[in-house]
Amino acid sequence: MKRAALYVIAGPVGIGAYGLIRLWGKSDGVYGPGFDWQAAHLVALAGMVCFVPGVLALSRLLPRGPWRTGVVAVTLVGLAATVVQFGADIVEGLLADDRAEMSRLGADFKDVPGVAVAFYDVVPQLFFVGLLVLAGMLAARRRLPWWSVPLLLVGIVLPAVTLDLLPVGGLCMALALAPALPLLRQQTETPIAVH
Repeated sequence: MKRAALYVIAGPVGIGAYGLIRLWGKSDGVYGPGFDWQAAHLVALAGMVCFVPGVLALSRLLPRGPWRTGVVAVTLVGLAATVVQFGADIVEGLLADDRAEMSRLGADFKDVPGVAVAFYDVVPQLFFVGLLVLAGMLAARRRLPWWSVPLLLVGIVLPAVTLDLLPVGGLCMALALAPALPLLRQQTETPIAVH
């Protein structure tokens, strides 16, 4: 399953690339709307989409059961909310003429009842919690080394401290999940499914 291994790494690489493009965009003091904003968010969106088959592939390294199903479901719900968030940021960047208008459009979207919770404050965090729990389950089964879990946690927490650490966070996430790549390559080609 070479493609599965690619997806597992492409997700964190997308996060890291998003951070690098964001830093480049901020270097002139004007970040968004414009090419830099759109490029950063499109790369991030691609990374999030890659996490979907990546999470499903990682879950197949575990035995079937309700815990696996529940963790995957929670992770994918968080991912879906994150995809909507990045999609909204891209649309706002396309519609706005300047940063102030983009902020206003974002505030208008968040003011819709339930939007802030569903796509910004709460539900997107389920992706990171679910990914961390999934890594813990893989480590417990010796599918990942023990250090993958704290390294993944560092990769998740650093961008929460400041978005300027997104490149480091993406790198930490990639390094944390990389030990699973040989196992993913050994798997036989079968349809990915959640049971």
